[in-house]
Amino acid sequence: MDFQDVNKPKDRITIRDVAVDAGVSVAAVSKVLRNAYGVSESLRQKVETSIEKLNYRPSVAARAMRGRTSTVGVLVIELANPFLAGVVESANAALLGGGYKSLIGIGHSASSIETSMIESMIDNRMDGVLIIAPRISGKVLDRYARQIPIVVIAHHESDAQAYDSVNSDDRQGAFMAVQAAVDKGYSDVAMLGYEFLDSPPTVVAMQRERGYLEATERFGLQGRIIRLPPVASDRNVEIEAFLAMPDRPRAVFVWSDLDAVPLVNMARMRGIRVPEDLGIIGYDNSPVAAIPLVGLDSIDQNPAELGRMAAEMLLSRINGRGVAEHCLIEPRVTARGSL
Repeated sequence: MDFQDVNKPKDRITIRDVAVDAGVSVAAVSKVLRNAYGVSESLRQKVETSIEKLNYRPSVAARAMRGRTSTVGVLVIELANPFLAGVVESANAALLGGGYKSLIGIGHSASSIETSMIESMIDNRMDGVLIIAPRISGKVLDRYARQIPIVVIAHHESDAQAYDSVNSDDRQGAFMAVQAAVDKGYSDVAMLGYEFLDSPPTVVAMQRERGYLEATERFGLQGRIIRLPPVASDRNVEIEAFLAMPDRPRAVFVWSDLDAVPLVNMARMRGIRVPEDLGIIGYDNSPVAAIPLVGLDSIDQNPAELGRMAAEMLLSRINGRGVAEHCLIEPRVTARGSL
């Protein structure tokens, strides 16, 4: 049997070249690429080493020859966050403008559900996947991005090569939140975050914590991060406990409006005046934050721009672009009187 020398220059590395370099069959390489059930860790490692060595990428042209479906999968972490609706609507409008229909899946903050959904989107021959706030790691995303064009929102991994990302500049936004509090005269500014547990290091909350700590150091404040239970948990008891703290901070930056809005509500129900007794600023500038009865100061991360840009990047990937792009959108402070 004649084997091709995969070390010599050639126009495009194929799946057969990967199989030869790894010393396995083409079918075995295909199973690793599809993240198929039953693939041993040793086989996966062997194939992934060859893929990285040869810089193999599945041919977009080959996908096109099988026929495009003009459908794109949109995988969202949840639907409870009102901020995400603006992102999805904007992305959907841009995709429709490009001639694509979108089908939405919900990951429910579970990596196992996310992987299952992505595999279903691949099996249904969708042309690309837009993922919003994934729980899966960058390594897993990279594996799937070798099979289908992927763009992620709310996932910070600027050195990824196989997929693209669009994010709010979360570190800068958190810095701006602390600066807004300092400009109002506060010197005791804590952050209300959550327990990360098995969250990947790419989640937005980690970036916001870094920005918060950078700001407290810059302005000479004592940094203090108070953690709530993990995302998707009931946090009301812990928010009540925060409000009852004898050393409660004078102002607080809340990692997301998901917790900032309930905090404003519970504070007022307890007779704690906002901002006279407790200054509060959130992140997202969700539609609920703008309701006059809530009136929450928040960091606006421009959901319409996030969705539009991510959709346009995905269309570009589908049409053959191979060089990764990672974009940060500058946030801004929206003041309403809670700080």
